[in-house]
Amino acid sequence: MFFAKVIGTVWATRKDENLRNFKLQFIQPLNARREEIGTPLVAVDTVGAGPGETVFYITAREAVIPLPVEMAPVDASIVGIIDRIDVSKT
Repeated sequence: MFFAKVIGTVWATRKDENLRNFKLQFIQPLNARREEIGTPLVAVDTVGAGPGETVFYITAREAVIPLPVEMAPVDASIVGIIDRIDVSKT
């Protein structure tokens, strides 16, 4: 799992039938200190996250697991909303 911040919503008038009831969100990957890393990507929102929220997401083949279908064209899925991150200074 990885951290990210929701930075926008993708509005699609047509999308795969298996994604019909899900929002697509633009997310910016973050490290544990909430610093931006990498480039933004599109993820299927399975938890109802909104712009500005910190989330955790999964990628690759596992990204389809939270969906109620066996197969869908998904590379990333938001699977949780993060309330806070505590980082130890050890």
